[in-house]
Amino acid sequence: MTLLSVERIKLFSTRSPWWCFALALSLTIGFAALLSLSANDTAQVNIISSQFGFNFGLAVILVLAALAITTEYRFNTIKTTFQAVPNRTSALLAKAVVVAIACGIAGEIAAFGSLGISKLFRPDADLALNTAADWRAVAGAGLVTAFAAIIALSVGILVRHTAGAVSILLAYSLMVESLVRIIPKVGMDIHAWMPFNVASRFLTGNPDVSPELADSGPGASNSTLDPWWAMAYFAGFAVVMLTIAIVTAKKRDA
Repeated sequence: MTLLSVERIKLFSTRSPWWCFALALSLTIGFAALLSLSANDTAQVNIISSQFGFNFGLAVILVLAALAITTEYRFNTIKTTFQAVPNRTSALLAKAVVVAIACGIAGEIAAFGSLGISKLFRPDADLALNTAADWRAVAGAGLVTAFAAIIALSVGILVRHTAGAVSILLAYSLMVESLVRIIPKVGMDIHAWMPFNVASRFLTGNPDVSPELADSGPGASNSTLDPWWAMAYFAGFAVVMLTIAIVTAKKRDA
């Protein structure tokens, strides 16, 4: 508990996480408001469309999670951390838990805030959470955000430089997975197993949802996994990334 408290204090004692959380919430909820107001009719506003801004908010969360560790390397406070806690695994795991929980809560607030503001502007729209798929599309955002934050933290541990880590994360999440699809013959097969594409399967993997409707939200996925298996895959990828990062951190100088 002491390590978790220390990491919580370190995370929230600077302004950058607060600004990142505020920006992530503003983008996610703001896009929901914009789409609700600009919709031509009520039928265009639904559970999936209310989450259209998820990927934009997620990009900010990735930056936040990377900053949580790269700023320690930048200002050499990581050395003090490892001196106070010689067991680097414990220190980094504590940071991962705190960052994941904080980002997961932010993801939940953003998702339900987007749903709420869509309902506010379009009270006649069908925005009730009636099915498991509806709940997964909204409440599942917190899970995806939490594990995405662990991935971003892992990249930060591996790269150690803020600019490099942020560039890799944003380029990969926003461009690389999409560009993989243009590889001749095998592009779509590879894309089906890319982590963020699989995470989208968890959020929009309702068999009754058409690709066009899924694209009105976080995006349709060509993954063939069942939604909860998709979540397990994404979580497993995050755990593997964190394991690699911790092993690497233990083998090199701070």
